[in-house]
Amino acid sequence: MECPYCLNGTFKVTDKRQSPDGIRRRRECLKCKKRFTTYENIVRADLYVIKKDGRRERFSREKLERGIQLAFEKRPVPKEKIEKTISEIEDSIRKRGKKEVNSAMIGEITMKKIKKLDNVAYIRFASVYRDFQDVQDFKKALKQV
Repeated sequence: MECPYCLNGTFKVTDKRQSPDGIRRRRECLKCKKRFTTYENIVRADLYVIKKDGRRERFSREKLERGIQLAFEKRPVPKEKIEKTISEIEDSIRKRGKKEVNSAMIGEITMKKIKKLDNVAYIRFASVYRDFQDVQDFKKALKQV
């Protein structure tokens, strides 16, 4: 690694923190004294999702995030709690140690986690995940809450 300013290869770490993106390090070049930030990400083994129709696709944290963010849109839940929940869901999926996971299992884990945070977000997510067709489907879900 080199300093992005003077291309020197010697520097010191002034601060190190965990972040959602990995490990964040603030570094200071020993030659020009300028500071810059680097991130370390853990490269995880590929995980594949088996869809309802039998297709396989690579697990996408971004896709999971989008679905959950939509469910929590305009809800009074702090973004930090939502991010923590997304990380917990991904961790619980990866801890199973399998290279392939069923989409139904991801959906059930996600619904349980969302239900603990916000009932409205739970109903929103469930309505898409379970493909509600009419008011009766909503009534059944509301009874479970």
